[in-house]
Amino acid sequence: LNVLVLGGGGREHALAWGLAKSARVSKVFVAPGNGGTAAAGGKISNVAIGHSISDFPALIEFTQSQNIGLVVPGPEQPLVDGVADAFKRVGIATFGPSAKAARMEGSKAFSKDFMKKHGIPTAAYGNFTDFEQACAYVREAKFDVVIKASGLAGGKGVLLPGNKDEALAALRTVMVDGAFGEAGSEVVVEEFLSGQEISVLAVSDGYTVRAFPAAQDHKRAFDNDEGGNTGGMGAYAPAPVATAELLAQVQRTVLQATVDGMRRDGFPFVGCLFTGFMLTADGPKVLEYNCRFGDPETEAVLALLDYDKCDLAEVLLAACEGRLDSVPLEFAAGRSAATVIMAAEGYPGAYAKGRAIAFGSAADSALVFHSGTVQDGAQTVTTGGRVLAVTGVGSTLAEALQRAYAGVGAVSFEGAHWRTDIGARAAKLSSDKGGLTYADAGVDIDAGNRLVDLIKPIVKATRRAGTDSDIGGFGGLFDLRATGFRDPVLVAATDGVGTKLKIAHDMGIHGTVGVDLVAMQVNDIIVQGAEPLFFLDYYACGHLDVEAARDFVQGVAQGCVEAGCALIGGETAEMPGLYAGGDYDVAGFAVGAVERTDVLPRTAEIMPGDVVVGLASSGVHSNGFSLVRKVIAHAGLDLHGPCPWTDGSLGAALLAPTRIYVKPLLPLVRGRLIKGMAHITGGGFTDNVPRVLPPNVGAELDAAAWPLPPVFRWISSAGGVAPAEMARTFNCGLGMVLVVAKEHADAVVATLADAGESAYIVGQLTAYSGEGERVTVKNTSGWTN
Repeated sequence: LNVLVLGGGGREHALAWGLAKSARVSKVFVAPGNGGTAAAGGKISNVAIGHSISDFPALIEFTQSQNIGLVVPGPEQPLVDGVADAFKRVGIATFGPSAKAARMEGSKAFSKDFMKKHGIPTAAYGNFTDFEQACAYVREAKFDVVIKASGLAGGKGVLLPGNKDEALAALRTVMVDGAFGEAGSEVVVEEFLSGQEISVLAVSDGYTVRAFPAAQDHKRAFDNDEGGNTGGMGAYAPAPVATAELLAQVQRTVLQATVDGMRRDGFPFVGCLFTGFMLTADGPKVLEYNCRFGDPETEAVLALLDYDKCDLAEVLLAACEGRLDSVPLEFAAGRSAATVIMAAEGYPGAYAKGRAIAFGSAADSALVFHSGTVQDGAQTVTTGGRVLAVTGVGSTLAEALQRAYAGVGAVSFEGAHWRTDIGARAAKLSSDKGGLTYADAGVDIDAGNRLVDLIKPIVKATRRAGTDSDIGGFGGLFDLRATGFRDPVLVAATDGVGTKLKIAHDMGIHGTVGVDLVAMQVNDIIVQGAEPLFFLDYYACGHLDVEAARDFVQGVAQGCVEAGCALIGGETAEMPGLYAGGDYDVAGFAVGAVERTDVLPRTAEIMPGDVVVGLASSGVHSNGFSLVRKVIAHAGLDLHGPCPWTDGSLGAALLAPTRIYVKPLLPLVRGRLIKGMAHITGGGFTDNVPRVLPPNVGAELDAAAWPLPPVFRWISSAGGVAPAEMARTFNCGLGMVLVVAKEHADAVVATLADAGESAYIVGQLTAYSGEGERVTVKNTSGWTN
């Protein structure tokens, strides 16, 4: 196998070094390469061809003449320009994404919109091509901001203003003064995130994605993170802060979600997905995507591959051929790597070139990858700002750093400078870390306290007679006497939301399921004739995302207000290991009261000839979502794609919250106009209506008496779900049914209409002998038309 590596930096030297270790590889050509690849010898040699778009024809001609079987582009620009597409057209395997997929790096605005669409955690943001609109966003933002040029700016297009005035000045520099040229014609104004950064390089074939050990790099030019931004002054891996649990969360919620989303959107990603993360108090959030190997991270992580157990060339070729899951990708156990950049005098500003480099024998203890060098006769001289990437490997990070700095000490050239604190903080953390804390176990008490502070005013808005809805104590208090009941019976209900939560997780929409949770309980309570009084929620998660939990509680509070009950307490349980990082489950508990004489159903009064009144639902409500999700998969649809029956996305339409019927029904209950009620949940009509009927009474419903909402017509059609199955699984447009005397039916329907409900006379009760179906639904043939 002959391989062509495109590029001329330290990353490309490291790639050539790793590929040359393959027993299958005969030659590794580097175009144009550098002084290090020129002097490497063995399988590695340079080719005097560039990698700009004008060089593509010459590169293709070279690959065909040299029987190249694998091309590995290093820099981002040729990938954004479509070099992978150019090689693909002539049938040459290329480890790199198409131009469409490379937009993930080529346009930060595009990548941010992609993350939003697919629910991938990232900072709040706005994309702007208009300077005044961008300024308005900055002025109104409730957070500190980062200004990013959307296009490629050589790693220099990110500005970190210290206040709003500096942010406005930064916008002018980028958008008006054109500091980054065309790259700054569109900007991303993004929420400033605080925490530790990590970089994760991952190999993908468009389906499978497999990560290298997480790395941390150092962007500032000088020690203590001082000086200007650079392309990177050093890196180390694995980063101690990247625990196995955190990396599992990153794999599931970001890497796999990204690769799956790109494939569904029509531009599958083949190549190295290089993702930058900020480890915030709310979990890892994506800072940016890159569509290629990072530099200097590559020099560190490739040194950790176990070349006795895996073959880098085979891994990259398998990715190109869609079989990444069939080859091993192994890393040396218990090893760390550290890379220190030696830079030219003046860098990151204007820098000197042509300085001769001397390599001492001690450099043999380290790997010296050339970043900005060229061969000048027998000498190697400097030609770039970042000159050398010196990598040490050891059994600990401290040992790896010691070897890297020993290598740096053995190399000299005039004006050389480097940071002396690469990895120092992480090495100290690894060696000096004291006793374990609850946070080490994955439970963030501070995040829980922040959540309580955020939701206190939200909960306060639900107060009613009997409670002031203060939270934070050991228990919630409710004064039943203050409600005015004379001889009350308490009614309790508990429930969850079911697999509708999976859609909320995927969409990143959490408030509506809070309403659902309340609705499931209070609708069950009103069925007994009771007024809901108070509610408690339970929120269990693998990692507490404070914003998601706040949105959920806001939905719970909204549901409580709609139902007239108070939210008096709850529990938030962070349980790493039991739940995956971004997943959560919820449960609720509600209590209501009804006067003893008004308890429903009044089964002694229910008889054949009574009328069944149905109240319209708002959609699927909260039952049957396992089947709904199966239908979506069967139809090959994406939750983020357009909804087949209404405007907006499919996921957002399905998350329409469950309708709460309490307030319209209470006056009818107290007026004794309702004999019984059935909340139509899981089991549909056939299982729920019999629960309120005497043993000798059945019901006949007429499906022609109410409109079938479009969502149910789509489920039936797309999934081939038979009408009988629809009737015993879904509410089919009626979320609540009432049993009323025939003479009261019209008045009940009119009263509900005055309260804003759509109500229909949908059937009648019949005598039931004990044989056959107790509840039947006729005229369902219209559901399939």
